Amino acid sequence: MALPHANRHGRCENIDVNPLFTRAGEESVPRDRLPERETLPDTAYQVIHDELLLDGHARQNLATFVTTRMEPQARQLYAESADKNMIDKDEYPMTAAIEERCVHIIAGLWHCPEPRRTMGVSTVGSSEACMLAGLALKRRWQRSRRAAEKSTATPNIVFSSAVQVVWEKFANYWEVEPRYVPVTEERPSLTAQGVLDAVDENTIGVVPILGVTYTGAYEPVADIASGLDGLHHRTGLDIPIHVDAASGGFVAPFLQPDLDWDFRLGRTGYTRVQESCREVAAYLAKELAGLGRFDVVGDGTDLPVVVWRQAGPARRWDLYDVSNKLRERGWLVPAYPLPADLQDTIVTRVVVRNGVSMDLAHLLVADIKDAVGFLDQLEAPMPRVGRDTSTFHH
Repeated sequence: MALPHANRHGRCENIDVNPLFTRAGEESVPRDRLPERETLPDTAYQVIHDELLLDGHARQNLATFVTTRMEPQARQLYAESADKNMIDKDEYPMTAAIEERCVHIIAGLWHCPEPRRTMGVSTVGSSEACMLAGLALKRRWQRSRRAAEKSTATPNIVFSSAVQVVWEKFANYWEVEPRYVPVTEERPSLTAQGVLDAVDENTIGVVPILGVTYTGAYEPVADIASGLDGLHHRTGLDIPIHVDAASGGFVAPFLQPDLDWDFRLGRTGYTRVQESCREVAAYLAKELAGLGRFDVVGDGTDLPVVVWRQAGPARRWDLYDVSNKLRERGWLVPAYPLPADLQDTIVTRVVVRNGVSMDLAHLLVADIKDAVGFLDQLEAPMPRVGRDTSTFHH
């Protein structure tokens, strides 16, 4: 029997569709081109719906910092607003007014002197926000250099080697030299001294991270700022800071009110949500440490993020094997190497977000125990050919 023609990915060129969702005589639709005839909405929906079933379940993706749960009322507002081009503020004045109110609310959280006069803009995500912040740093530096009749040819920006990948992209896109301060076992994040060793008159800014994606730890923003203030006092060199707080900016104010961050009065509801997340993270860290198979290197003290590595002598399995066993139960818990100079250390990370309940944590711990129990019984290592060890992108 002749098989349907398949493309280089091994997939058939046409997609068979259940007759329940098609018109008479329509048995399939093309995969990679528009069909010659019209397609019923139900057909188009069902094709994509069925393929998306093969994705992982977002609530079980414990690696991402992206929110995977929201209230049905928020989903309804999303659906009701999907047809609006919000950049067209003349046609959609109420959408523009709501955006402006959000800016004012955030300005109030930051204790701006006049929140209702504060300017701001929404972005499609933290990556775009970082690009705009980096561009603002570069242009501020360029104006200052031109006013002093100095060259603007060689700008640089300073961050730790554990920085989120968007800052590497910023440096590449906007032609700014990235200067990485290496992280080590003794110095696992950016420090004031590391910054002072890296900056010069061409530094457009320093980017400490409030919530390193590799470990969940907060870099010492206040210490770095104090070090740069001292440099300014000694030399007149004025280097600004942009705090990348995409991960911890809406966590730290509610869990560490004494941290030199803002939202000084806090908000009861958000505080309760974040405290719940921290309790789940503490439970996971305690249970993992108690297994005797792992060293917990990030226990959720800062961000509610739990990071662990393999402990003890080499075994017939590693964290990639554990990750793959957990995937069989639907959990997306990746293993990945730490950044440069620590890349030989493989860790696993769980991000405890709103929606990662204590009940889910109990189930995850049970599945980790089952995975370890299965792997401990191996008489030889798992096959390495075809094993998923793809690097996790932060």
